[in-house]
Amino acid sequence: MEVETLVHPLSHPSAPGICPEMLEVAEEATRAGDFSLAAEIYSSQLADLQQPDRGLCLRKADSLVRAGRISEALDSYCSAASLGKLRPEELPLLVESIARGLREKELGHRIAAGGEEDEDEDAEWGSTENDRLDLFSCGLCRCLLHEPSTVECGHTFCRRCLEPDTVTDCVHCKRALARKDSLPNGRRLDVVLGGLLDKLFPTESRARRLWIDGEVLRQSRNLTEALQKYDEAVELAPSTGRLLCQRAELHMEMNNVSRAVQDASSLCQIKPLWPKAHYLKATTLSKASRNDEALQEYFLCVALKPNWTKVKLEAQKVLAELFSSVFENQDIPTPLHPLQGGVASRPIKPPVLLRTLRPLTQRPASSSQESDTSMTKSALPDESSSSPRTLPAPVAEGSGTNSKSLADVLACVPAPPTGLKRKQSDDGFFNPPSKHLKCGESSSLKMAPACGGRVVPADLLDSGDLECSLCMRLFYEPVATPCGHTFCLKCLERCLDHNPNCPLCKENLSEFLSTRGYNKTLLMEAVLQRHLASELAERKKIHEDEMKELSNLNQEVPIFICTMAFPTIPCPLHVFEPRYRLMIRRSMETGTKQFGMCIADELKGFADYGCMLEVQDVKFFPDGRSVVETIGVSRFKVLSHGQRDGYHTAKIEYLEDKKVEGEELVELLKLHDAVYEQASNWFTSLKDNMKTQIVSHFGHLPSKDPDPQSSGSGPAWCWWLLAVLPLENRAQLTILSMSALKDRLVAIRKVLIFVMRKRPR
Repeated sequence: MEVETLVHPLSHPSAPGICPEMLEVAEEATRAGDFSLAAEIYSSQLADLQQPDRGLCLRKADSLVRAGRISEALDSYCSAASLGKLRPEELPLLVESIARGLREKELGHRIAAGGEEDEDEDAEWGSTENDRLDLFSCGLCRCLLHEPSTVECGHTFCRRCLEPDTVTDCVHCKRALARKDSLPNGRRLDVVLGGLLDKLFPTESRARRLWIDGEVLRQSRNLTEALQKYDEAVELAPSTGRLLCQRAELHMEMNNVSRAVQDASSLCQIKPLWPKAHYLKATTLSKASRNDEALQEYFLCVALKPNWTKVKLEAQKVLAELFSSVFENQDIPTPLHPLQGGVASRPIKPPVLLRTLRPLTQRPASSSQESDTSMTKSALPDESSSSPRTLPAPVAEGSGTNSKSLADVLACVPAPPTGLKRKQSDDGFFNPPSKHLKCGESSSLKMAPACGGRVVPADLLDSGDLECSLCMRLFYEPVATPCGHTFCLKCLERCLDHNPNCPLCKENLSEFLSTRGYNKTLLMEAVLQRHLASELAERKKIHEDEMKELSNLNQEVPIFICTMAFPTIPCPLHVFEPRYRLMIRRSMETGTKQFGMCIADELKGFADYGCMLEVQDVKFFPDGRSVVETIGVSRFKVLSHGQRDGYHTAKIEYLEDKKVEGEELVELLKLHDAVYEQASNWFTSLKDNMKTQIVSHFGHLPSKDPDPQSSGSGPAWCWWLLAVLPLENRAQLTILSMSALKDRLVAIRKVLIFVMRKRPR
């Protein structure tokens, strides 16, 4: 925590004894980081003055603070306070130095154990609780989910937390959420998750409902009934930090200061590293006029969140009041020369200030500092007793206990001057919870269990709670609909293929279908993975076996019964039947992206020969229909017919042309060139409008292959020509089934001769 250098104005800049050159040297030493030298210069300047200068006292105090000599600095601040009331803006160095010491020495290991804290969206409160969110906590309110609602991206929040217009993006994935006006029925309760939470955490769920009821009543200014709801909720869930926080705030609104202090103290025990807890306690203590205790909490706030400017200013204000209160309404003699004997040569720090600051600042004094710190070691007069009370002596150097814990030091601080023992603090931080710690004992806090430790009762959770109502099996890739019902992704898609309504409540899901926002419910999936791992593994194996079976493009090939398709030729399809929607989707899911195309057969259902198509692109329409861009891959022969989930399947074998050599190859090449020439002449002779239509659908006539046997399906131009020639499907099927390129070329030549003879001249 860096603080800019403060140069306090001198009361009498030209007073005798003040040397401007020495002051410049002191300022230069400060800039160079030699704060002890600066303090010595200011001390020598004060010694040369007839009357102490307030500005010099403050400069010396700041230098001592920077040098880490806090106890000596307090003397100088008290000297300045005796000369004029301290202002809050004169104490930032002291506040930050004490807070830094707390953070480094007392809080360092606790913060490390608790992990780095997340930044709260509400800058007023600094950081959030140090808890890590567990599966069942809302990412917005950080409490147990109440009326869980799953949004488009798959994350789940309290439905109430999603209501404000300010929630526009998911806090987890930053995806934009649907606007409220685009949801005619608003956010809906996730039925399965809601029931699961009520079953697993009945007490906490009831406490959460009471808590929210209290919030609603509080917003409507019905404070008495709101407090009753909070009390019932706290009775059910006494360790819920934010609930205690809200009840403490409500007590403050109702001027129940003592109860607010109790709640704030309990909150600090539960959430010892949450700045808001200590700020709330400081606020309640301040309102109860317990400024010395409030100051301790302010210091902790700054230690936990160093950049919390608002709290630093409040700490400075309280500290200034404590410094100055002892000199108000008292008959203080005129201060004498600091090195001369007398009443004011050592300004007596107020006992309340000493009790507040000494535990925060005590450290072993070096031999060079013993004379300057003798006052802090001497006996202080007890205003209610004739005998003096001796302060605890500092720990000797080299004793092996140079650094005492904060709780150890406070345990040795004498009681207040009234003779009554100081009441133990309830926060468990400045004092041990039950008794003083003995020398050598650890003063580390007993951390409250984080909400990440919420335990799911194993005897309450079973796979029956998480079964899809469509397939009656454990959820696999669970998806929540806008109406709040959950299904397996594949089950939901199959239902929407037939009807765009929810299978359970029959609510129309056309918009959900059009956006295809099938994002998995991440909370549901996490619960399955963490608490039903073996059942989920079995369910996953069943799914993988199904996918493996579907991806076998020999044993069970899906068959689309429609039209003739040929290798290398595009074949766009308009898919609208539910069975073919499922078939296309499965071909994409398995990764094969292939299916067979056959023409219909009245006896067998589909022909004995066909062509495999490969999906290149799919465009979906809002109503579930799609246009599928495919291209022919290879020919096949059907060995047996079958069915699966409404569409046809087949066991197949792939066809390839028989290769020839020698004289047969020479004859084949001559025939190939002749038929290609004949086909080119025929295409050239067509009318322009007809040629344009053919080119727009099938593309230009492919070039002649130098090696017509390089592909198992033969040259591409043959299939292009077969696709554009005016032939019936049965004739095309006959040519498709030929396994000899020569036979196919002869058949194409005959067709070309026939077509050219029939063409009108």
